[in-house]
Amino acid sequence: MNHPSTSLATTSRTRAAWPAALIALAAALLCSNCASHSKAAKEIRVSVRDQKAVLYERGEPVRVYGISTSKFGLGDSMNSCRTPIGKLRVVRKIGHGMPPGMVFKHRHATGEILAPDAPGRDPVVTRILWLAGADSNTRNTQRRCIYIHGTPEERNIGRPASYGCVRMRSMDVIDLFNRTPVGTPVIIEKNGLPLEAKLMRAYAYKAPSRPDRSPGTPIKADTAVATR
Repeated sequence: MNHPSTSLATTSRTRAAWPAALIALAAALLCSNCASHSKAAKEIRVSVRDQKAVLYERGEPVRVYGISTSKFGLGDSMNSCRTPIGKLRVVRKIGHGMPPGMVFKHRHATGEILAPDAPGRDPVVTRILWLAGADSNTRNTQRRCIYIHGTPEERNIGRPASYGCVRMRSMDVIDLFNRTPVGTPVIIEKNGLPLEAKLMRAYAYKAPSRPDRSPGTPIKADTAVATR
């Protein structure tokens, strides 16, 4: 039979070890959750200089798209028609299931469908990803109704031509829409994107000029040409 003092000492040591063990367990679970969240995270990065948008999945670039930002420059002032710079997020997605070229007015489908580069027309088409600011530089973004959206003026993709929004080709915005949930972080940057070599090569990719081309540019070296 153990001496009472020995049993008490053992019990005291065991109880003293519990908090440390619980803290270690909680830390392990937290790290596990963080790792899982990081692997599942998606992010859209937009370069104004390059007129490109890149979709990241699990920290890796998986799609690069041509885009068009504001022809009036950069900023987030009300009624400025400029593209905001900074951290944002997707707060609403509109247009699921609508055909390419569907015209939207005040975020409602009108039933009219426009072909790419329809003369004299410049509405929002196909899909809308409504953005909201996530820092002090983008606090007016949602009230300004800044979107990532489809445009019939596909000939202007690759150069600033919008009134503040980020424009995309219809097939590209459908692809991005299908890949990104509400809450996806968006970063719009003035400078070029920090991309690895194979993605920079993909910048030079020339999409075939046919209507059935696949949306977006997969990040694969064998789809890119050598020049930039």
